[in-house]
Amino acid sequence: MIYPPIIAHRCGGALAPENTLAGLHLAARLGCRGVEFDVMLAADGVPVLIHDETLERTTSGRGRVADMGSVQLARLDAGSRHHAAFAMEPVPTLADALHRCAALGLWANVEIKPSAGQDVDTGRVVARLAAAANGKLLLSSFSSAALRSAAEEAEQLPRALLVGAIAPDWRERMAETGAMALHSSARALTAETLAEVLAAGFPLACYTVNRRDDAERLFAMGVSAVFTDRPDLWAASEM
Repeated sequence: MIYPPIIAHRCGGALAPENTLAGLHLAARLGCRGVEFDVMLAADGVPVLIHDETLERTTSGRGRVADMGSVQLARLDAGSRHHAAFAMEPVPTLADALHRCAALGLWANVEIKPSAGQDVDTGRVVARLAAAANGKLLLSSFSSAALRSAAEEAEQLPRALLVGAIAPDWRERMAETGAMALHSSARALTAETLAEVLAAGFPLACYTVNRRDDAERLFAMGVSAVFTDRPDLWAASEM
């Protein structure tokens, strides 16, 4: 599996409202080749881009994402909490985001972020839509159930297991989910564990890396890619 080395976290990192189409456009303008974003099901079963199960932190709405339909979510302001220049930026659907990624030539890491009790359904729906999009993408999740469901729906799509620290049972979890790569916290990564992962033939990517020197150290250790809130720290030719 070949990763773009620098992947913009939540679409545009800290430079745009997270998980928005504006973030995708900003990442593309900076020269990013890869982006990451979070996907959750709305009340009507439509997958939308959002990180939290609740709306207050990033949008003008209140309550749970799972209790609001995708049309209602699209009417919320998902930009002003970042900056007034992004006022009325909507909560996009996954379909819109994948279409925009294809138009911009962006590789996408689609993180399956199920709300409570929605792991299996979210994995299945996201995988079905991602497979139909036929774009350059990878599915990832902290949820083993979501990854297994995604594999059952679209086995051909590459998948990565998301973890904080890499636990001793990482091999078993990779096997049970059919994951082809591992994504871990940069802070929790040790050289010894990384060596074990690489020796087993799995690429590893790290989040969230916001300093060039930290990224360079990780690349020297053998990490394939970093997720960053600061894609502006790199030139387009480096991404």
